[in-house]
Amino acid sequence: MTIARPRTVADALDALGALPGAQLLAGGTDLMVEINFGRRSPDDIVALRRVAELGAFEVGEEVVLGAGVTYSVLEHDLADELPALAAAARTVGSPQIRNAGTVGGNVGTASPAGDTLPVLAALDAAVTLAGPEGDRTLPLDAFITGPKRTAIRPGELIRDVRFRRPRGPQLFLKVGPRNAMVISVACCAVVVDADRRRVGIGLGSVGPRPLRATAAEDALAPLVDWDALRADRDAIQRAAALSAEAAEPITDHRATADYRRHCVGVLVERALTRGLEP
Repeated sequence: MTIARPRTVADALDALGALPGAQLLAGGTDLMVEINFGRRSPDDIVALRRVAELGAFEVGEEVVLGAGVTYSVLEHDLADELPALAAAARTVGSPQIRNAGTVGGNVGTASPAGDTLPVLAALDAAVTLAGPEGDRTLPLDAFITGPKRTAIRPGELIRDVRFRRPRGPQLFLKVGPRNAMVISVACCAVVVDADRRRVGIGLGSVGPRPLRATAAEDALAPLVDWDALRADRDAIQRAAALSAEAAEPITDHRATADYRRHCVGVLVERALTRGLEP
């Protein structure tokens, strides 16, 4: 096995060009599970932990999170600016896992249960890909094409995830067998953006990829008092019901489809109530 350890994005792209089909490795929290269970056996590895620019972030009118930003950074350094992402990060694994796992890894793995993904969906996030022909940017819903499937091309890597910084409450709620260190049965994110007068509602673990409850968003936005950031109980309950309808759950060993759909309605109603305080 060849392991390349580049220190810049340019060097990483050169390594991918020299090692076609190489597996990218950042935190390795998902990859190592697959290797240990015999599901993957990569011939070559391009390790990204030494690429410092991937671990950088910027918070201004636009938020830019390098692909190497860890859950711990979200949890501690960005909690005030990005509370929903911080809340999602706190539920991921143990402190050791949060020190290793990255935003880019969660996006690139594209698991239907990825905890940051419904938050990024609610934030209207886009993914920047670096490749041999330059950078390109895709909306999150165009990048993640299905369960564990993405639009990344050979020779590309995720450079960053970016979105406009919202002004308003941001919340993440999750249902699982326990409060943390668990794969979610269902989760949701609510992002209230007073500047754009919209409420983003992202759903996780209830479809083949992160979902947006767009009908709920469209129904709720005209009913919000945007000066006071308030909505009445009926508007919130209607949005919660529409969010449950938007879910596309399956029945598996963790929960039934009906239970997951019920969870979505409860979680969205709780999040909207906390964010918009009727």
